[in-house]
Amino acid sequence: MIKAAFFDIDGTLVSFKTHQVPDSTIEALDKLRAKGIKTFVATGRHKAAINNLGDLPFDGYITLNGGMCLVDNQPIYKHGIVQEDVNNFIHYQERAPFPTIVFTEQEMHINYSNPEVESVLKILNFPHLPQKDVAKFQDKEVMQFVSFFQAKQEKQILQELPHCEVTRWHPLFADIIPQGSSKQVGIDKIAEYFGIGIDECIAFGDGGNDISMLRHAGIGVAMGNATDEVKQNADYVTAPIDDDGILYALRQLNIL
Repeated sequence: MIKAAFFDIDGTLVSFKTHQVPDSTIEALDKLRAKGIKTFVATGRHKAAINNLGDLPFDGYITLNGGMCLVDNQPIYKHGIVQEDVNNFIHYQERAPFPTIVFTEQEMHINYSNPEVESVLKILNFPHLPQKDVAKFQDKEVMQFVSFFQAKQEKQILQELPHCEVTRWHPLFADIIPQGSSKQVGIDKIAEYFGIGIDECIAFGDGGNDISMLRHAGIGVAMGNATDEVKQNADYVTAPIDDDGILYALRQLNIL
């Protein structure tokens, strides 16, 4: 019996085309809550960057790819980047800079932008980011970096960050997160907090950073607009977000 549902945001809850939650998804969320099934967000975004869900209520949030879990807007779990890696990243940026968004527990900043970055932020309908040099975060607690570099650069960059890993759900940028962080871990923390079994959870996603939670949850659902890799790691593939994919899956799986 499903007791909790976890949803990625971009491409899962929110359409890339309209930047809105489809009416069918709002209907599905309402019906889940009416049945007593708890609903959670599971995103790579910082809580301050969740600007596209309107006033939809959720029982909790997995943010920063599992690096910060919140219930009633209070953290129940957090896992930041070790200080050695933060400082190594700053030194690397001094030698070979690239656009980077820095997330601390409370804030988010970008070191600099360019037209490519602006195009991505527009696609994501991302809120305005104040500018701050990465060097300003020397010896500061950093939860996650979002950096704009090509996949072929990952190996070289990770050599400087021995306690980090990279997850990528867009070809133009990557999330640099602490080793051991993932949406899978986030589900574990939320489920433990509410006393829910993993087999009683369903998760929906469309990107590479969703794979761990889709494989981990009792039922993992890939959106029809997901990449092939994501679909291959899901228990069920539904219709695309713009074709009522969430509501369709919940009906086909006899949850609604």
